[in-house]
This record gives sequence, C-alpha cells and structure tokens, in this order.
Amino acid sequence: MGKGPVMIVAGTRPEAIKLAPVIWWLDRLGVDYTFVWSGQHYDYELSRVFFEQLCLPEPDKFLGVGLQASVVEEQVALLIERITKTIKEFDAKIVYALGDTNTTSATALASVYVSKPFIHDEAGMRSFDLSMLEEINRRVADAIAVFRFAPTKIAVINLLYEGIPQHTIRLVGSTAMDILLYALTNNLIREDVLKTYNLEPNHYIVVTIHRRENLTEKTLRNTVLALVEISKKLQDTKIVFPVHPHTLNRLNQLGLLNMLTAQSNISLLKPMGYFEFLALLKNAHLVITDGGVQGEAFILGKKIITLRKITEWPETVILGYNILVDPNNFNEIVQGTMNVLNQQLELPKQPLFVSPLGDGNAGKRVARLLSLLVEKDIQRGFEIRITDHIYPIPYITDLSELYNATLCFENRLPLAYQVYKDRKSNDTKRMEMKCVERGALTKEDMVKIIEVDWNNVDKHLEEVLV
Repeated sequence: MGKGPVMIVAGTRPEAIKLAPVIWWLDRLGVDYTFVWSGQHYDYELSRVFFEQLCLPEPDKFLGVGLQASVVEEQVALLIERITKTIKEFDAKIVYALGDTNTTSATALASVYVSKPFIHDEAGMRSFDLSMLEEINRRVADAIAVFRFAPTKIAVINLLYEGIPQHTIRLVGSTAMDILLYALTNNLIREDVLKTYNLEPNHYIVVTIHRRENLTEKTLRNTVLALVEISKKLQDTKIVFPVHPHTLNRLNQLGLLNMLTAQSNISLLKPMGYFEFLALLKNAHLVITDGGVQGEAFILGKKIITLRKITEWPETVILGYNILVDPNNFNEIVQGTMNVLNQQLELPKQPLFVSPLGDGNAGKRVARLLSLLVEKDIQRGFEIRITDHIYPIPYITDLSELYNATLCFENRLPLAYQVYKDRKSNDTKRMEMKCVERGALTKEDMVKIIEVDWNNVDKHLEEVLV
C-alpha cells in the first residue's frame, strides 16, 4: 500500500508547526511521503486549525491515540503498537519524526521493531533534566536514530560528546525559524488579534505554561501566586495567558483559577491559531514561559523569563535574551520579572546568516537530506563504519590536567578516570591517557561557538553518505 518512501510521523501542535516547512520542501522537490498523524493532541483548536493555517495535507493515516489513552504509559504503548502496524502497512523506506514528544520516542522504538531506519530531527537538544519526560523522549530518539538532524551547534556538540558517530549528524537549523520568517515575510501574522483583546503593543506580558513537571500542585500554585503578585505590581500592564486545556484542568482541580480571574489585568484566553498567537508574541513586552516558545520569542527579539532551572535552548541564555528562574521559588519569579522589565538595555540583533537557531532554510535542508537518504537506500546499521578503532569513541584530546575529565582512554579502550587517580604523579602514564571533558566555558567563548556560517553549512550538507 506504500504511498511514499519517507514516512513522517507527528501528533502534536508544535510538531505540525515545525513540520510544515519540511513538507512544503518535500512537495517542491517531488519527494513522495506518507504523513501519519498520531492524534496525541486531539483537541481541534490545538491541532486541526494548524493544518488549515499552514496548508498541511490531510494525513494518510490518523491513529487517534489521544482519544483512547490519556495516561502516559498507556498512550506510549498504544503509539508503539499502532505506529509499528502503520510502518508495515505502508512499507516506508525511512521513518522521520521531529522533537521530543511521546509520538517521537514511540516512532523511534517502532522503527526498530520493523527494522526500518529512523531519522530524528531536533536531535542533540538537551536540558540534562531527567525529571522532564521530553528529555527522556529526545534521548531515546537520538539513541535509536540512524541519522540525526541537529538545529544548533550546541546540539551537535552534545551528540558528539555522547559518542554519536559524526557522519550520522548534520547541522540544519530549526524549522521553527523557517515558519516564523515565512509568516513575517508573507504578512500572515494576525495583528488584528490585539484589537480583539484590547492590547497595546509592548504594554503586555504573554504567559504560556503547559509542561507536566510545572503542573504539580506545589509548582503550579507557586507560579500562580507569582503571576498574581506581578499583576499587582504592574497595574497598568496586562498579563495575557492563552491556557492549554490540560493547564486549565489543573487550575480548576487545584482551585487556582479564581486567583487569576480575580485580577483585572490578567486575561485568560482560549487556545488560538498559530498566526494569532505569533501576533501576541511579536507585540509583547515580555514572555513568561515554561519552555514552549523560547525559540520563537528569541527569534522575535523578545525578553524571556523561563520557568525552568535549565533549558535545551542555551543560546537564548548565552545571548542575554532568556532568564531562567526556579518555578518553585516565588521571589525568584517575581524579582526576575521585575528586573528584566526595568532593564533599559537593548539586546543585539543576530544577523540571519549567522543566527545560532537557523537562517530560515532548515526545512529545505531536511527535505534534501531525506531525499538523499532514500536515494542511497540506507539501512539500520548505517551508523557503524569499519575504522582502525577497536572501540567506537568520540573525538578525544590530551589533557595536562584531569580534574574535569569524565571519561579516559588507554590504548583506545574506555576506562573510568578514577582508575588513574593514584597514578597522577606518573607523567608518562598521564601522557598516554586521552580524556573526554565537559568543561566550563566563558560567555565570550560560547558566543563565538554558537554562531553558524549557514552558507558554509550548505556547501557541505550532502557530504553525508560519501
């Protein structure tokens, strides 16, 4: 029944948005594909409207898992079962998924069970917070993938540090950059939404909260109290909060909804279309988020307060746009917000051709690579190459000081650094050792590292399979 050699699997609103440029370019390049929608997000306002706005095709297969399983473990089990059957049904050559959702990790696992190569987009993104389900999902997907598309240089570095073979990684940029630039260039952003909600540009704050770990009773209550306090301190500033259905349910369950609605300058909005939401984001003075819109806010040049201790988009922090605050620390949220609002410093604009998140051509790069991978008929096991190494290892370096070393090698075999601790005085032994290090770099170092010459990236893009 095969429709196309590339099977694209997705199932949430963010995936629909970020996949759009890839699908557009596959169509332009004449690459046939099968589009499978898992239905992980089943609410019409969160999914269907984005298909219409982004001109996405009707899925060739709708799995409907969100309608039948709401508990995570049941949903993932059902996803694996149905995606496995669907891959067999359409007999795709390669399977592609993007991001860090349950659908993504389930697709990766399903590809193994039918011996099909899996391609992961947004590979290498790391928060290093294993309490986040998204972090687990992205690590699973990267570990299983045969080929990995990384959006940033730091993502590439993360993959290499984890021992991923370099020839299975390509830097492509973020497709979120593509869709945002497309919307800006083609005047698709619905500026009229400001009039609908009686908002003045740069006189309101946008809030988004939806991550599972931030919806626990303690964390959500603390966040709500902080938003109420901020609203009292900023009586002349509106706080606009498009509420995710799951977040709304939790606010109701915990009796927190009335605390927000009691404040005259806090507006709780229903979920909206992508171009309407971009208008809110584009004209906001500040964005408070638990991570969902960091990339888009950064691209639009917005100041961001992220309710997380760490982020998978460190570029936004390195360049001064994003402040991380502990969502369980009331004072940190309030004071961090007030400090950012009181800053008069203008943030430097990133030239598009070296922007760390991409130049608007990620979808084109991904589509070209998918086409090439089909043409070369890659199989599982592609990542293994016969070299003179007797053990596959990341790139390594000689170190004169080993205090920060996390993994060391002797005769190309990996050994724990602790084995050598007592031999530190033996200079000969130290010279023979090779170590992998994750050391601290200065902000100035990182600013230089994260910039990308995208023209040069394109020159070498298709050297993946030679």
